[in-house]
Amino acid sequence: MRVITFLMWAIVLVALLWVFLRGRRLPVGAPRGAPLDELVKDPICHTYVVRSRAVRREEGGEVHFFCSDTCARRYLVK
Repeated sequence: MRVITFLMWAIVLVALLWVFLRGRRLPVGAPRGAPLDELVKDPICHTYVVRSRAVRREEGGEVHFFCSDTCARRYLVK
């Protein structure tokens, strides 16, 4: 009886670890140690946006990230 109980707990533990570790995989082609995605701050409205979804504008050799086209236009008018 103890063996069966032990095996059941072992299966539950392995299943939980499998779910946890499966969600921690890096996407294909992502360098090791690199963040999956980072937040950048919009200089106009001061909100944080995920870098991959941010609107990008380059000015004077610098890249600026914005939450929307509206904020990007407001920045360029400044």
